Amino acid sequence: MKILNLSVLAIASATFLTSCGGGVAPIVSTPIENIDNMPLKAAPLSEQQTKTWSAADLLHDTIPGMSVDKAYTEILKGRKNSKVIVAVVDSGIDIEHEDLKDVIWVNKDEIAGNGKDDDNNGYIDDIHGWNFLGNIVQENMEYVRYLKKLEPKFKGKTESSISAADRADFEIYKKAKAEYEQEFGQTQGNKARYEQILAQVTPAHQAISKKLGKENYTAAELAAIKNPTETEQQQIGVLTQMLNFADTVPDVIKELNGGIDYFGGRLESHFNMNKNFRSENLGDNPDDFSSKYYGNNDVDGPDPKKEDARHGTHVAGIIAAKRDNGLGINGVANNVEIMVLRAVPDGDEYDKDIALAIRYAVDNGAKVINTSFGKYYSPHPQWVWDAIKYASDHDVLIVNAAGNEGFDLDKIQVYPNDQKVGDASEIGDTFITIGALNFDYGSELVADFSNYGKTSVDLFAPGVKIWSTTPLNTYEYLQGTSMASPAVAGVAAMIRSYYPSLSAKQVKQILMNSGLSSTATVILGGDTSNQDKFVNISTSGKMANLYNALLMADKMAK
Repeated sequence: MKILNLSVLAIASATFLTSCGGGVAPIVSTPIENIDNMPLKAAPLSEQQTKTWSAADLLHDTIPGMSVDKAYTEILKGRKNSKVIVAVVDSGIDIEHEDLKDVIWVNKDEIAGNGKDDDNNGYIDDIHGWNFLGNIVQENMEYVRYLKKLEPKFKGKTESSISAADRADFEIYKKAKAEYEQEFGQTQGNKARYEQILAQVTPAHQAISKKLGKENYTAAELAAIKNPTETEQQQIGVLTQMLNFADTVPDVIKELNGGIDYFGGRLESHFNMNKNFRSENLGDNPDDFSSKYYGNNDVDGPDPKKEDARHGTHVAGIIAAKRDNGLGINGVANNVEIMVLRAVPDGDEYDKDIALAIRYAVDNGAKVINTSFGKYYSPHPQWVWDAIKYASDHDVLIVNAAGNEGFDLDKIQVYPNDQKVGDASEIGDTFITIGALNFDYGSELVADFSNYGKTSVDLFAPGVKIWSTTPLNTYEYLQGTSMASPAVAGVAAMIRSYYPSLSAKQVKQILMNSGLSSTATVILGGDTSNQDKFVNISTSGKMANLYNALLMADKMAK
């Protein structure tokens, strides 16, 4: 991915001079020579530091955040900015959340609830965006959809019996079948193991809780039990082991039940060979791009508990949760409106929904689009590539999550992306892909799950244990490149808000050139045998930094 050869502006301090006209003067700053000389943070993060680490400053806090707080304190005070719309293509958003309700986009050209398409964009009552999934919550993985489609044609066939015209489809069928069998088997096995562990832990916890007279106990208290029976010794052993995984045994039991529900849900949805979720819940043909106006305006989805909107709500909070309102968290960006585009189910997204969601965002005024999702099979990639090019042609920046499998994306194709494996050319020049950082500055700087790639991943940002908004006025830690991407989307929104003259292409260049770098060797994919220099695992070799990005934007906008 190409970037301009600009100097690194890693800045230690800034001073402000008032001009004769009373305006805010240009920012004067001095570069940091070498962040690799900084001491590593030895002490563990406090609870408050953990909740806000992505906003921390690497120089001051020795935590690899994005210097968000420093930017607001030292650069943005007294400066005016314009409203920017950020589209979140995701699972839906709880638009009534206490920390988000004031930052949700409102389509002023649409009259709410009148059942008419007032703005003539094809979508009726699209007040806050659009729900391209209708009542769909669960979905198959894309390779399962491929398997269902191709198995009637290829089941039991040998390669020698396949015609040249069908050879490509047969290769996809074999690959999809192998992945299905592996993933289905692993999920069944994981569910069974969780159930077996729960069957041991639950009665042991009940017995020991009764003996100690309390639900929560420590490993030391278990060890202090005098004259345990043989059965109690076994129970103590099991419970002591469980306390290695959580602070309390009730927490372990909660996690085990959650795991059983998760794996059971995957078996019922992701690998379900009998249900057609699209047909049953939406009625749209995902292979026909001519039908574009389907779904509804229920952007938080059909679940009254809004569980299906958890991921999207968390993403939205990272970008733009209302700052300094005394509630919850501060998003990266201020003066932002979040446009909600529900297009990502619990399972793999459809290419058609993603392409249309991107086009909707562009046509309705978004300047930044966040895409925190991805898959490794795509029956209609061209539709999405065309939408990426459409965004680029209309000066819209797409900020995209790299994925969470620990893969080198230079060697494996992921969708969406703006490149094809083995081809360095970009489909659009306003698409930026983000890997995830850990809060440990050192060899474990890169999240153990994060994908990476010298040509296919552009930049890294905080993505481990991120505290943000979740449905029904709650807040949770989630992690993934899904959390790193909106952090950068927030930085991009700030640049576009304070420096509206800069193009989306320039904003991408600023994001990639203004970050902090390190010559440190980092562990990749959580595998200690797989290590490389941090500068070698992305195109920029850098970590996103709001403070530096604003300084570079200020210079570029002159």
